[in-house]
Amino acid sequence: MNILTQIIRIIVAVTFIFSGFVKLVDPLGTAYKFVDYFAADVLNLEFLIPYALPFSILLILIEIMLGVLLLLGLKPKITVWSLFILILVFLYLTWYSAYYDKVNDCGCFGDALKISSWGTFYKNIVLIVLIIFLLFRLYDIQPIIDVSFVEKASFTLLLIFIFTSSYVLRHLPIIDFRPYAVGNNITEGMLMPKDAIQPVYEDIWIYNVDGVDKTYTTKQKPWNIKGATYVDRETKTIVEGYEPPIHDFTMERNGEDLTEQLLQEEKLMLVVMYNLNKINRKGLKRLKKVSDKALQNGYHVYGFSASTEEDFLIIKEKYNLDFDLLFCDETTLKTIIRANPGIVILNKGTIIGKWNWRDFKDIKF
Repeated sequence: MNILTQIIRIIVAVTFIFSGFVKLVDPLGTAYKFVDYFAADVLNLEFLIPYALPFSILLILIEIMLGVLLLLGLKPKITVWSLFILILVFLYLTWYSAYYDKVNDCGCFGDALKISSWGTFYKNIVLIVLIIFLLFRLYDIQPIIDVSFVEKASFTLLLIFIFTSSYVLRHLPIIDFRPYAVGNNITEGMLMPKDAIQPVYEDIWIYNVDGVDKTYTTKQKPWNIKGATYVDRETKTIVEGYEPPIHDFTMERNGEDLTEQLLQEEKLMLVVMYNLNKINRKGLKRLKKVSDKALQNGYHVYGFSASTEEDFLIIKEKYNLDFDLLFCDETTLKTIIRANPGIVILNKGTIIGKWNWRDFKDIKF
């Protein structure tokens, strides 16, 4: 039983360390997930949205440190009980997401590993069973080496994790698991394979029969029922079809889609400003110099935002910017780069560089 305990201990610890690490290198991604859960149509906790980032960092540090403590065998009672409480919270959220189809991707493994809502729920079921087993075998969990050394190692790792989260927030994720990572080609990311699995849908018809609303499948043809009155129709996804890694990327200008045209440009700079009302003003001050230098070197430069043209014109005039605006969905822009503003340089659709506004000085033309 002790061998089994150690195997389960390693499995649980590594799972939480991996989950925490892939979120640690991109804490903003987790913060965006908190915003999704806090939304009015999900948990209706909109007053917590301003605190999404602190919640994100706190959750990441707790998750990865609990995994480290379990692996090292430090304070097993507190560690395992904390893991049990944490997985209970995860279990509820993933069940809620799956059952009510609210947040399709809970972000449990960041952008590194995508699992369906129900798949994530069942994963948490397995984890909670393993953690419960560990609760009954706490006496088998001991420090792997000297307690004093383990304590120092744990504290050192905590400091490293805090520094890492601070660094990536000020710059960009150390490891980019998203489809817009440097080196990826956007055009290729939008392609649909010929043998791609197609989605399968089922219509559920609601008809009022004898004063009672009843549900029917299409095969039952409820419209043929005498006296039946149509109420509503719901479409459910039976089989999820293949979705390209990049499926929501557009570059629009005054209602015209310029995506295909601009993805052929050899020198294209996109100044990503997903929301002009939330943009960093220090970053705006640095835009003039870098954008002018790019134009001088033959680059096509565009602002890339979900904000209105009117909002952009105010910014353009105030900071004397010499480029026009392209429109794209805000969620897509947040996925492309974790900066507001940030710069992305493309060569025929291939991403050759991304920079947070703090690092504009490092861009070489």
